Amino acid sequence: MLERHHLNIIRAVVEHGTLTKAAETLYLSQSALSHTIKKLEEQLGAPLWNKDGRNLRLTQAGERLHRFAQNILPQFDHLEEQLGYYARGQSGLLRIGMECHPCYQWLLKIVAPYLEAWPRVDVDVKQQFQFKGAGALLAYEVDILITPDPVQTAGLHYLPVFPYEQVLVVARDHPLAAKDTVQPEDLAHETLLTYPVPVERLDIYQQFLLPAERSVAAHRTLETTEILLQMVAANRGITALPHWLIREQAAHLPLACLRLGNGIYKHIHLGLRDGERQVDYIDGFIRIAEGMR
Repeated sequence: MLERHHLNIIRAVVEHGTLTKAAETLYLSQSALSHTIKKLEEQLGAPLWNKDGRNLRLTQAGERLHRFAQNILPQFDHLEEQLGYYARGQSGLLRIGMECHPCYQWLLKIVAPYLEAWPRVDVDVKQQFQFKGAGALLAYEVDILITPDPVQTAGLHYLPVFPYEQVLVVARDHPLAAKDTVQPEDLAHETLLTYPVPVERLDIYQQFLLPAERSVAAHRTLETTEILLQMVAANRGITALPHWLIREQAAHLPLACLRLGNGIYKHIHLGLRDGERQVDYIDGFIRIAEGMR
């Protein structure tokens, strides 16, 4: 019968390359590890490794088992972690994944009231997901994904919690600042400043410029919101950002916000695994987020 320790073994051997190192990691003797592997291969009726000198190379059966271990072991780890919080008198750890730069500023408004309402829940924010948040949810690396662009995936669902308009932002003395609304052709000679995001994930391209078969004179990327806005205020370029972000974070800067065509309207979504809203502290986070409209 296939058991969890078998999955730990195959993961350790793949990670470390040799039985000796894998045995050390698992606190087993090499002979005990070899015996366990041989017995498992007999049970399965298929070899899992071929020897390649001093190293081991997975067979097709071994590769399939390793992929399964990579998927299922994080779920075991996540469950044990959560049960550990309960055992210590805590409610849990809410792990939040971020898929957009401005969303972090929105999240900051949620965290303080959430921590006050849930004193036994800790929050951890992970921002390293470069638009692979759905995979992180399915792999139990995060519990909630914050994204403006939900990817419909089996086993996940998304809740729209915060509506906003994406607007063009220019310096207050920029020639375009005299307009209330801009059209794609108005940007033909402009330098567009954005976060380092693929063009296919930028609304100003996908919903404004490309449908009109237009573009800008130049496109540059910047990592941080603060520097991006300072560059726009200094007339080094223009940008497109949520209107709420400009109202709340850049009221002190000489900036103007203009509607993009007929308007680009979006929502911040919360993505979660099916059935997990019934977890009290996850539902609590969603309720606070919905109340921040």
